[in-house]
Amino acid sequence: MEHTAPPESRHALDLSGLKGPDISFWSIWDGTNIAGIAALKRLSDSHAEIKSMRTATSYLRRGVATRMLRHLIREASATGCSSLSLETGSMAFLEPARCLYRSFGFVECPPFADYKPDPNSTFMTLAIDGPAPGNPFRPVPFRDAP
Repeated sequence: MEHTAPPESRHALDLSGLKGPDISFWSIWDGTNIAGIAALKRLSDSHAEIKSMRTATSYLRRGVATRMLRHLIREASATGCSSLSLETGSMAFLEPARCLYRSFGFVECPPFADYKPDPNSTFMTLAIDGPAPGNPFRPVPFRDAP
C-alpha cells in the first residue's frame, strides 16, 4: 500500500493485525482477482470499526466499495452493534470515499477508541437503526462469468 500520510497518521491494519481475534475480514473476488477487501474490528458489544477497506484500482467506480460497505453494515447490525465508526484520510483524493460513507448515513465525529485528533484523519460514525439500504449483498461472483 502506498503511504499517503506520515507514519503517526497511518492506521490501516497489516497482516498480523488482520489476524486478531477481534477482527472479521471479507473480500470480493472477480474470478481469480481480488476486487476489494475490508475488515470489522469489534470495539465493544455495541460498537465496531471499519478497518482496511480497499478497492483494487482496476475496480474503482464499479460498485465494489458500495457492496462491501452494505455488507459491513449488515454484519455489524446482525452481531448487535448499534454504532459503526471509521477513520479515513482527510486528503482530497479520499473525498469519493467520504462521499460514499455519507451516502450511507455516516457523519463526522470526534476521534473514537484510541484515536487522537489528527489533521490527516477524518472520523465518521453511523447509528445503526436497522438493515442497510439497497439490495442484499451477494459475495460471489462480482460479475457473471462469460
